[in-house]
Amino acid sequence: MVAGCIAVAAVLGLSACGTASGALQPTTAAATPGSASPQQQPTGTAASTTAPATGSDGATGSGPAAPSAAAKPGTSGVSGTSGTPSASGTSGTPGASGTPSAPAQPAATARTTSPATTPATGTPAPPPAHPGTATKVIGSTASGGRTVALTFDDGPGPATGQILDLLAQYHVKATFCEIGQNAAANPALVKRVVAEGHRLCDHSVHHPQPFEKLSHDKAVYEIGAAHDMIVKAGGPSTEVSWFRAPGGGFDADNEHIAAGLGMSSLGWSVDPRDWARPGAPAIVSTVQQQLKPGGVILMHDGGGDRSQTVAALKQLLPWLVAQGYTFDLPAA
Repeated sequence: MVAGCIAVAAVLGLSACGTASGALQPTTAAATPGSASPQQQPTGTAASTTAPATGSDGATGSGPAAPSAAAKPGTSGVSGTSGTPSASGTSGTPGASGTPSAPAQPAATARTTSPATTPATGTPAPPPAHPGTATKVIGSTASGGRTVALTFDDGPGPATGQILDLLAQYHVKATFCEIGQNAAANPALVKRVVAEGHRLCDHSVHHPQPFEKLSHDKAVYEIGAAHDMIVKAGGPSTEVSWFRAPGGGFDADNEHIAAGLGMSSLGWSVDPRDWARPGAPAIVSTVQQQLKPGGVILMHDGGGDRSQTVAALKQLLPWLVAQGYTFDLPAA
């Protein structure tokens, strides 16, 4: 009788001491807000997903890397969609013996890929790996017609407040695609974005590139943890409606992960490459040349010095109004 109880206790103790499998931790170094590199960079220079990114300002290990190519007019802002992610990260399923695995770690620190896992926020966990190329990336406004959607990436940062001031002056609502760690470091700015009626978009935790080459587990962490960071910074009722892959690196897997968290995949149709700081006149000229009704403009409020973006926006807002454009949100 005693020996039997000891055997049962040993079995139960072994089960209770097991660790949750599939828990993910970021593999890239956390970037310092305001110094991250934004979207685009020449092909062949994308940063490794396992090492700190090189910023457009020349600093290493300070933030997100730039994408492989600029979006062309009329495109969805997708680059490098041929990457097929790893189908790893499906561990944590009870084995053949029927012994259950240990509980998953809280969503605030890690995510698993098991559909049965429920993060601390109450949002369903992302689905399993879904290899393939992206098919549902948005590059147009919700209403169509002579409308335009303004989107700002890589913040919140030092320029975010100035951009919010300009948008308020022209009664414009925009979409801010925020990096998770920057949102966590600047919760007051996230709250201001929400309070002034703008919308939020998930832009990953660390902006790793090429994003479409990440393993499934890493993509789950980058998308899911960033979503949680943004919601926490904005407050309990904060909504994150879109996901924008760093560099436009969408594929079916990260698109599927985002959809599992209730987010649409957001691209763009106009890219003035303001991240490269070509000068305010060049930024304005590119927008004027590329914009068509229903377009989505990609700009940046973080990732480095955005004074040229602010200067260009001061010219673009009155120009857009004079051209008869009204401001809209991206399609969902």
